[in-house]
Amino acid sequence: QVQLVESGGGLVQPGGSLRLSCAASGIFFSILTMGWYRQAPGKERELVATISVGGRTDYADSVKGRFTISRDNAKNTIYVALNSLRPEDTAIYYCNAHIKRSYSMGYENYWGQGTQVTVSS
Repeated sequence: QVQLVESGGGLVQPGGSLRLSCAASGIFFSILTMGWYRQAPGKERELVATISVGGRTDYADSVKGRFTISRDNAKNTIYVALNSLRPEDTAIYYCNAHIKRSYSMGYENYWGQGTQVTVSS
């Protein structure tokens, strides 16, 4: 069974920083694009940042210059450094990955359980 397990959320003051981690576990053949999404209360889930297996990154305009996504392919893990946090960054942050469980299968979309990030003074 493939799982994505996030960690690193919490409460931080405006202007502060956090680092989230997401590790893929289980038996699988390969992982393609991984990324972070977030969902604030009463809003739809939105893209935060993605990273390809080769390291190409893509960011939402609202986080460019403040958040940095990175990836360790050997550990099947991605990270996102959240800097200069604002109250509007408050949300549940979800890890996402496109994973192929075996050579003969296609890539499937997986989600983590989410980790809460709260930015408040």
